[in-house]
Amino acid sequence: MLIKYINREIDLSNLINWAEDMIVDANFEDEHFELLRDILARIGFADVREFGLSWDDCSDYLHKLGYDIKVAVSEVS
Repeated sequence: MLIKYINREIDLSNLINWAEDMIVDANFEDEHFELLRDILARIGFADVREFGLSWDDCSDYLHKLGYDIKVAVSEVS
C-alpha cells in the first residue's frame, strides 16, 4: 500500500485508513511484529500536522521492509 501511495494510486487518507485497519485486524509474524507495528502506527498518524508523511519517511520504511526506491520519470502525454 505504501508503494501505491508513492505511485499516487491511493491518497493519504486511504493509506492512513488502511494502516489503522491493519493495526487492528492483521496477524503479524512474531519476527517482524515490532517493525510492522511501528511503521503502521506512524503511517496512522500521518494526518496529524506534527507528524505528516515525507518522501524520506516512505523511503526509510520501505528500506526497513527490504525494498529500495528507484524513481523513473516519464513525459506526460
